[in-house]
Amino acid sequence: MKYVMAIDQGTTSSRAIIFNDKAEIVSMAQMEFKQIYPKPGWVEHNPKDIISSVIDVVKQSMAKADISACDISAIGVTNQRETTLVWDKITGEPVYNAVVWQCRRTAELCEKLKGKYHEFIYERTGLVIDAYFSATKIKWILDNVEGAKDRAKRGELAFGTVDTYVMWHLSKGKIFATDYTNAARTMLFNVHALTWDDELLNLFDIPKSMLPEVHSSGYAYGYTDERLFGGKIAICGAVGDQQSALFGQFCTQTGDVKNTYGTGCFLLMNVGDSPVRSKNGLITTLGASLDKRPPYLLEGSVFVGGAVVQWLRDEMKFIKSAEESQTLAQSVKSCNGVYLVPAFTGLGAPYWNAEARGCISGITRGTKIEHIVRAGLESIAYQVYDVVEAMKRDCKKDITVLKVDGGAAQNDFLMGFQADILNCNVVRPKIIETTAAGAAYLAGITCGFWRDLKQIEGFIKIDKVFLPKIDDGQRKNLLKGWHAEVKKVCQK
Repeated sequence: MKYVMAIDQGTTSSRAIIFNDKAEIVSMAQMEFKQIYPKPGWVEHNPKDIISSVIDVVKQSMAKADISACDISAIGVTNQRETTLVWDKITGEPVYNAVVWQCRRTAELCEKLKGKYHEFIYERTGLVIDAYFSATKIKWILDNVEGAKDRAKRGELAFGTVDTYVMWHLSKGKIFATDYTNAARTMLFNVHALTWDDELLNLFDIPKSMLPEVHSSGYAYGYTDERLFGGKIAICGAVGDQQSALFGQFCTQTGDVKNTYGTGCFLLMNVGDSPVRSKNGLITTLGASLDKRPPYLLEGSVFVGGAVVQWLRDEMKFIKSAEESQTLAQSVKSCNGVYLVPAFTGLGAPYWNAEARGCISGITRGTKIEHIVRAGLESIAYQVYDVVEAMKRDCKKDITVLKVDGGAAQNDFLMGFQADILNCNVVRPKIIETTAAGAAYLAGITCGFWRDLKQIEGFIKIDKVFLPKIDDGQRKNLLKGWHAEVKKVCQK
């Protein structure tokens, strides 16, 4: 029997998942790696931790499934987006740690650029100017690592998002490429012409020689080095994690929407062949495709989603496990007036406020841990609500169904509250590993393992549909309190 593998390189861990021809998971391996916080608001990863964890989980997943390289038809790679790596083209040695998408070290530079270049950059890239994206991260590395700028100008250095870095190392330097979805997150890629933009490269003083080739997400990129896994394996897919989840949720028609509840929350809508210009704090980006021309998407990114639960567990010690958050939240009837705004690294869409910081308000003598935990979970749903409302205004249409995935989507309390606050149905599939699944589907269709997406869709089942249960009055009161607190943190 043949299989397809997805490598899911995320913000806090790397995973390898093996799928059979019925799109069922037959094996999975996961490995967490260290998060590095050199200064407040700075986030880094050791690039060697990234690639060693990827190689290890691939080997572990193959061992668990008792298969060899020859049994795997193709690999699809999906990755944390915007995270920026620069390395030596000959040795593969990184010149600096990976600067993670969450990192705010270039926020001051972004503020300086906004007045003069906001419109110019949005017109070319569909992105707002923010430290979230890769361009200012590359510039920071070149400007702050001794000798890096000169080496880059001599053509000695390579830049890549994590997909590029992983494929480069798995192929021992033979693959130096990315896909449209990842290129579109760099703030250097023209999403209309589908090319690297020379004027943007000049603006950020980044040599074009650093940049990888760009292809469709479903594409025959090359092969892993045969020494790594006991034989070469075709890499036939590369895609940013959120676009991968959108594809994995079968959101291929105009108007389809999904939200992934991971470290952050990422809401994406397929808007079809023509871009929609956002007037409400969203960005325009590119979707996964098997064709040369990718679809356009509207996206809103919440910086702190499931990370709220990690914070409640690891820093505050309010819970011992993520699962416990649901039990505590359901043990009280409400938050008792408590609101938590998790602006730990600023606020993303639709506010884009880098200076906002988190707060807990409404605490009284009667406040218990249960109320704060519930407020933390509700804060995730409120942030998603703000993005959905922005999306509805941009597209001038209602959203009646939200497809969901990601780790925190397993929390029934959160999903029920999300349906309540959105006043729409929330649909959770049985396999919530849709990020990995999307990469596997792209690779599998590209290599001929599956005929098309329709064949795969026939295998997928729905786990649960959450219906709204509160009335308009309750909804309005809850949202009024939330927006009052967000306004406060944005004004500080």
